[in-house]
Amino acid sequence: MSKAFTKESDTDDDDEAGGLPPLPPGGKNYITRPGYDRLRAELFQLMDEERPKIVDIVHWAASNGDRSENGDYLYGKKRLREIDRRIRFLTRRLEIAEVVDPSLHHGNDQVFFGSTVTYADEQGTETTVTIMGVDEADSASGQISWISPVARALIKSRVGDVVKLAVPGGLQELEILSVSYPAPA
Repeated sequence: MSKAFTKESDTDDDDEAGGLPPLPPGGKNYITRPGYDRLRAELFQLMDEERPKIVDIVHWAASNGDRSENGDYLYGKKRLREIDRRIRFLTRRLEIAEVVDPSLHHGNDQVFFGSTVTYADEQGTETTVTIMGVDEADSASGQISWISPVARALIKSRVGDVVKLAVPGGLQELEILSVSYPAPA
């Protein structure tokens, strides 16, 4: 088989590495301290542990001779590209990260980054979300990124306010029921 059919693309799709939405142009990468620390730990784990292991495997596999049908070599090279792509992605995200301490707003009833907000929609369904950074939000845990449509509708509103959220069926009204922040450490 020709190598032309097995070679992967060399395009630099680093934003794809995390499967995350792009940040707004010129925007900052707001993140909490624990989120920043997790990204940093992942970066160092990739650079200090995983990448050297794969480099050793590729070196060993390359020394075995024929590389065209050497599965360890081919898989190792592919894995190295994935690791390098993720390292570049994490490095760029950490370079533009702006660590925000949500506890500074403790006791405030206005919605900002890091707040936990409970709101009710027009049907009376209550939802609680925490507004987090793009790189740390986990929708399964009730966390949404600060660039999400819901977060953008909620930010700067106060308890008792009714905000409008653009949804595919038109506009939906959300009433802010409560706002809380973590206590200062």
